[in-house]
Amino acid sequence: MRSALKGAVPSPNIWQHTATYEVENRAVDPDGRLWTTLAGLAGPDGWRGRRVLDLGCGTGFHLPLFAETAGQVVGVEPHHDLLALAARRTRRLPHVTTLAGTAQAVPLPDRSVDVVHARWAYFFGPGCEPGLAELDRVVAPGGVALVVDNDGSRSTFGAWFRRGYPHLPAPSEIERFWATRGWTRTPVDMGWRFESRADLEAVVRIEFNATVAEEVLRHHEGLEVDYAVNVWSRRY
Repeated sequence: MRSALKGAVPSPNIWQHTATYEVENRAVDPDGRLWTTLAGLAGPDGWRGRRVLDLGCGTGFHLPLFAETAGQVVGVEPHHDLLALAARRTRRLPHVTTLAGTAQAVPLPDRSVDVVHARWAYFFGPGCEPGLAELDRVVAPGGVALVVDNDGSRSTFGAWFRRGYPHLPAPSEIERFWATRGWTRTPVDMGWRFESRADLEAVVRIEFNATVAEEVLRHHEGLEVDYAVNVWSRRY
């Protein structure tokens, strides 16, 4: 695969396993709890008629969903091949634009977006301050930024996440980081639901190293996983 832009933070799951990550996207939030929460936090009418930025849009999975009601949608992605897939996915949607860029250098003018969506992309707590500064620049007054991240303090997936990434900051440290910068936490129990056991196993294996993946799969049955996330939101 071609290189990403300088400053991009590698995402081994989607960068190296694009097709399997598509399976994961389809399994996320099967009952729409996360999507409903995001729309509610965006405002009384969600993102209807507004300018939406999907920051770290990957293959553009969510761009058509935003485009159903948004006035304008921009997907920004640092990885060239993923960006090409996003462009192809949205080529028949005239009010959707895809651009190469990073969270630290968003290729948009000041105060040019109303809603920012970042899902498991760059904004993981300590260290993302340059991206937060860019949000301060590009979000218009009255706008909102919405960041989705794992909640490692609870749920079956949260326990897997703590086991798989012990080097990451503790959940309490991440919560302090956001809270002290004026962001609000909204917990959501969204869940994973797969169509087959093979799909679940394939996704687990791109999210964790082989040892952790085989251990959690050995002790987990079925096609569903209870999975908690935090939505961090800030109004401008």
